[in-house]
Amino acid sequence: MGGEVAANAPRPAGDAAAMAAALDLRRRLDTLVVFRDLLQDPAIRDLSAALGECVKGRQERFLRRIASFEARIFEAGGDWSRYLSQRISESENACVRQCGNGSLNAALSGALEKELDFLQRLSRLKLSDLPGVPLFMTGWLTSELDIPTEYRERMRNVGTAGYGLFARYRAFTLSDNGELVPVKRPDPQTLEQLPGYEREREKIISNTEALLNGQPANNVLLYGDAGTGKSSTVKALANEYAGRGLRLVEVKKNQLYELPGLMETLSDNPLKFLIFIDDLSFTVNDDNFAALKAILEGSVGGRAGNAAVYATSNRRHLIKETLSDREGDDIHASDTRQELMSLSARFGLTVTFGVPDKERYLYIVRKLAEQYGVALGETELSVRAEAFAIRAGGRSARVAKQYIELCKAGVLQ
Repeated sequence: MGGEVAANAPRPAGDAAAMAAALDLRRRLDTLVVFRDLLQDPAIRDLSAALGECVKGRQERFLRRIASFEARIFEAGGDWSRYLSQRISESENACVRQCGNGSLNAALSGALEKELDFLQRLSRLKLSDLPGVPLFMTGWLTSELDIPTEYRERMRNVGTAGYGLFARYRAFTLSDNGELVPVKRPDPQTLEQLPGYEREREKIISNTEALLNGQPANNVLLYGDAGTGKSSTVKALANEYAGRGLRLVEVKKNQLYELPGLMETLSDNPLKFLIFIDDLSFTVNDDNFAALKAILEGSVGGRAGNAAVYATSNRRHLIKETLSDREGDDIHASDTRQELMSLSARFGLTVTFGVPDKERYLYIVRKLAEQYGVALGETELSVRAEAFAIRAGGRSARVAKQYIELCKAGVLQ
């Protein structure tokens, strides 16, 4: 019994100095201004609460909150310094927004420096620095990071590194209420993995680089048959240029009414954005038409200068039209159809992805075989790939990839 009491006995408080240090940390943490959003982080919130219980002498409550804090740090890898540094780099605050727009006033600059110095000190906090901690508690790791220097470097590169969620993720979708939702595991597709349509992609790549360089960039319509790599091209571009500040936001057709608000949200961000609309098409009486038209025309509340719309479609004119539509009761039906069909012309750049002929199809097959390490003779590979395309209903880049993946998996011999 005595041994158990001794094991659970708290370490010596070390005098009033340790308690005073805890009180100072709590005050400085709770009065953050520039980095106030850090207080919304669950681990940092636990730490603040633990320090509060500590200075109030509520030992049991202090231990529960510090244990919760430590558990969160262990879930993130166990290094408190790195955890805090990551949260600081992702902070969406007034300083980084002003810096992204090319200026930072003196008052904010001074507050930033003071808070970075404090956060550097906080990043070195160890469990043993706190008074009244039992010996059986393990403690988290810390690292010798230079948080102020790292953050200043990030601010200098905010146009490519981004801030907030954009610093951590490169692809996003829209929620039902129009909020940006990060894609935690985006498609890792690269341009090199998409052989066969290099010439078509040259124009799209040039347009994307113009956007990244701050030059006028066109909205792009990638038109063509299914399975030719239109959507994969857009995703691969986002991966290729993420390091240069490009981010992808996918918007579904039934969310097009959110486009003006989305453009407004993105307009002040120093990053560049591809607004991706996959498999775009409209019916004659589609209410989503007007929202996209306004963005493409660049009207009041139109698209931001740091964003371009990249849409894919299997329909050249984007319109699903039936014979009954042509015979409808609209007095000016021809005018209505003409307006709808002219939507595709509002894309500054239209690139056609056609069904590959035999030569292009087999070129794609050979290139994919090299990438996947499929060791078949060229003649055998070509004959079997052609036979597979016939069974699959026709040639396409998608069919070529399916064939090679099945070969790689040993399903096809």
